[in-house]
Amino acid sequence: MYLHVGADMVVNLRQVIAILDLRSAASAPATAALIQRLQREGRTCDIAGGEAKSLVLTDSGAILSPISATTLKRRSASSLEACRL
Repeated sequence: MYLHVGADMVVNLRQVIAILDLRSAASAPATAALIQRLQREGRTCDIAGGEAKSLVLTDSGAILSPISATTLKRRSASSLEACRL
């Protein structure tokens, strides 16, 4: 199954490690350091086009999304439920 993370981008749910609220995640020193490291390494994709609301960590990097973490988590849960039916 796939997760639509914003703009025209979808991610395979098997690649998703975590979906984080960017505001609370960036306030934690360890998470802020991780985000900075991924940006330095060129492993972030900013599709927010303005203010990013969530950070989707994948096995290959991170995606800054304009969609809230709550909405993305709900989408991922409904995608997994549809797969079980």
